[in-house]
Amino acid sequence: MLGLGLREPLTDSESPRYHFSVYLPDTDNSFFASIKKGMGKGAAEYHVALSYHSITPEKLELQYASYTGVDGIIVCPYLDDAFAKVQIERISNRAIPVVLINHMIAPDQPWPYVGPNSFDMGKKIGSRLRTIDGPLIPAIVYSEKSPGIYVERELVEMGLTLAVGNRLSYPVYRLYTSTNPLDAEQIVYRLSREYPSINILIFTDARDTIAAAQALIDMNLVGKIRIIGFGDEEAIFDFVQKGVIEATIVINPEKIGYEAIRSLYELKSGGYTSTSVDTGIELVGGARK
Repeated sequence: MLGLGLREPLTDSESPRYHFSVYLPDTDNSFFASIKKGMGKGAAEYHVALSYHSITPEKLELQYASYTGVDGIIVCPYLDDAFAKVQIERISNRAIPVVLINHMIAPDQPWPYVGPNSFDMGKKIGSRLRTIDGPLIPAIVYSEKSPGIYVERELVEMGLTLAVGNRLSYPVYRLYTSTNPLDAEQIVYRLSREYPSINILIFTDARDTIAAAQALIDMNLVGKIRIIGFGDEEAIFDFVQKGVIEATIVINPEKIGYEAIRSLYELKSGGYTSTSVDTGIELVGGARK
């Protein structure tokens, strides 16, 4: 649960050198849990205290961030870049160091960024699609549960289109899921009725991936509709091994969390850190023949 004043304990008796605040979406999933796990490791190593807060505008926590007296702030912006930019500029104007994670809010932003490269994600997906015989008619299923990818959807699609080249039969379709865990399952059920031409589904959330894979099995559509999944859950790798899922996108959220703490510590203690830390993306799946 995100909330004002929730702190990570230090691992020894040494007083914290700094207090950092972290602003995350109100999304309770394994991805953000792993980010917080990485931050906990970084906080223990660099002897800093952490407090977690909501970035949701209605809760007003980011709006008051510049008045809290913390030594540094980590923000995971999503959905409303204009809102985040205004608040982060206020924080910076009070000489509080800021690091952004998982999503950049402007191509020329002055704040350090830690996270994956969405354009590279699209290129890796496109390179995989090129190995599939026959027509390629993909749809990317964006989700409110993975807001960082949603807001950078143009970069994902640009990378995919570049890698696939002239193999695309149609422009990439966009489908969407909310926080409802049944949405992905419903998309698979609706394909034959509403999107009969789509033969590849690319997911951006782990729970959506698992739900869609099970629906594919239930409807006897394995092999007819291919899935590029998202996440490194055991159930997803099991589906990959069984051939239900073509491959899965793996991002290291724990590394994002750790590197964010390291970058903010460097910025606070020395006044400088790398402008961007690419935490990497893998596409894991069985080799194609």
